[in-house]
Amino acid sequence: MARRPVLILLFAALAAGCGPAAAPARSAGESPEALSDSAFAALVARISEPGGYFDTDNLISNERGYLKVMGALARRGVRGGAYVGVGPDQNFSYIARIRPEIAFIVDIRRDNLLQHLLLRALIERAPTRVEFLAGLFGKAPPPDPEAWRPRPVEDVVAFIDAAPTDSTVVARGRAEVERAVTSFGVPLSEEDRATIRRFHQAFVDAGPGLRFSSFGRPPRPYYPTYRQLVLETDLEGRHASYLADAESYTTVRRLELAGRVVPVVGDLAGAHAVREIGEVMHEMGLRLSAVYVSNVEFYLWGEGKLEAWLRNVASLPAEDEAVVIRSYFPSYRRSHPSAVPGYYATQVLQPVATLAAGGFDDYWGLVTRDVLPLR
Repeated sequence: MARRPVLILLFAALAAGCGPAAAPARSAGESPEALSDSAFAALVARISEPGGYFDTDNLISNERGYLKVMGALARRGVRGGAYVGVGPDQNFSYIARIRPEIAFIVDIRRDNLLQHLLLRALIERAPTRVEFLAGLFGKAPPPDPEAWRPRPVEDVVAFIDAAPTDSTVVARGRAEVERAVTSFGVPLSEEDRATIRRFHQAFVDAGPGLRFSSFGRPPRPYYPTYRQLVLETDLEGRHASYLADAESYTTVRRLELAGRVVPVVGDLAGAHAVREIGEVMHEMGLRLSAVYVSNVEFYLWGEGKLEAWLRNVASLPAEDEAVVIRSYFPSYRRSHPSAVPGYYATQVLQPVATLAAGGFDDYWGLVTRDVLPLR
């Protein structure tokens, strides 16, 4: 318990003079005040719970339509504050659009924390999108990566697709990643380090054709590849991932360089992690702008834990316009009213206030009440 006063002083210093309403969203050219590696590691430890199990490696999303909410986020004015999300790098696209002051990535699997340490290491050493993707997939970047900064995302992906895997690049990148993740200060076992290497090798082996996979469940034809996720568009047909343009990538990179993408191990319905995030938000003078839950609530409902999650949400200080971003899969029951033709899963926006108020009779009611229009 001795650590909390120290962290309170730290965050008081970071937010000096700034109440909850006095922290405007940064412009793309501004960098957030950096947390030291020791402060980053302390946050990870402070918020995390013991890990749990889920039957997937979850290296990439299986939600191809994850960007269909982007226009609605902008129209509602969801901006700045604190972001909470689950899963791997689909969060980065929401972060690039919302530009929070800090992001907490919560997942019941410790493996997700380890993957985010890998992603942070790769992003920090890559000033441009083409360098990041080259490092992720074990390929040599182009001779002049800065010249690729303004290139369209289709060109960047085409370059990565055409470039051969380079064993020397893979070995050098692996060594640099190991040094970086060690420097972040999060205690890692040898098993953790082996998991990080295994995850990186999975991207190298599969390339941009990597797909989501589950343990004990067959692959589904609607699971997108990494390539498809990067090239996906919003409802207006615009590329909208964090790799769509240099500005979006730089927004995410600045937050990573500042140690403000904080991955933690936690159960959304658990007794500690989400509530501790709320305490940190209070200390930093920040309010929740968005929480991305994927389809975790479907499982919480089935396990009888949804009410605990709703109480946790209600404990978070939230902006009036704060939203829940969730995924709904029609195999659960029926097609969602917000479904987009040609997409299996539906991305749904709902006010956080609606979720926190509770009173849902069933899962269908949860995912359909007060749904915000996507157009």
